Amino acid sequence: MDTVSFSLEGQVALVTGASRGIGHDLVLALAGAGAHTIAGVRRTDDAARLLAQVRAAGGSASAVALDVTDHASIEAAVAAVEADHGRIDVLVNNAGLGFNHDALDVTEADWDQIMDVNLKGLFFVTQAVARGMVARGYGRVVNLGSQAGEVGIRRHAVYSASKGGVDLLTKVLALEWAPHGVTVNTVAPTYAYTPGTADRLDDPAVAADILARIPTGRFASTADVAAAVLYLASPSSGMVTGTVLPVDGGWTAQ
Repeated sequence: MDTVSFSLEGQVALVTGASRGIGHDLVLALAGAGAHTIAGVRRTDDAARLLAQVRAAGGSASAVALDVTDHASIEAAVAAVEADHGRIDVLVNNAGLGFNHDALDVTEADWDQIMDVNLKGLFFVTQAVARGMVARGYGRVVNLGSQAGEVGIRRHAVYSASKGGVDLLTKVLALEWAPHGVTVNTVAPTYAYTPGTADRLDDPAVAADILARIPTGRFASTADVAAAVLYLASPSSGMVTGTVLPVDGGWTAQ
């Protein structure tokens, strides 16, 4: 039997949107699995505390300036990482925006702001990184989607459209790059409790409404999301590509 390994020892991983929330904790998890992990952030000083945490835990990490809405920033960030480390083995597309809008109230600016980060930015970061992956014959791309890309959720028209687009983009890229040893998958969480969601999830009425739809009876944690990402980022996930893995406590099974 082939060896099963979820270790990322010696690999280089890039995480977008890494300054806080799920992205922050994904950097810690990937570094903990042995990867040198680069935090993609708008300003590198935003990552100082995160890098100190990684190093205190015995991991290896650095930061790169990366604005996923700016194509020049994307190309410069990927070039800088490859110049410093020779390659990128794992890309985790975590950067994302989410707002609640009644569909009748959505403006063109609302649409463009979410799509520019969640779909356009994700694609062009992936394209820039995948050029090197395809040339080397190995790579793992893990996109952060959402249960809102799988089922309809009121007041999430633009967000759901962006995450549904991520799901289908995942499938197309997986098909194109599978012959080159590059896998592309999406992790689709339910509501995860983070500093960015605490203001809503701490509201008893909001929490009760959401938890009533999650069969496991709790919100996701960043550790739940990280566990799925680590598997799909690992060498042992080579036969898994083009998939959407819900981390939703059963929400979308209903």
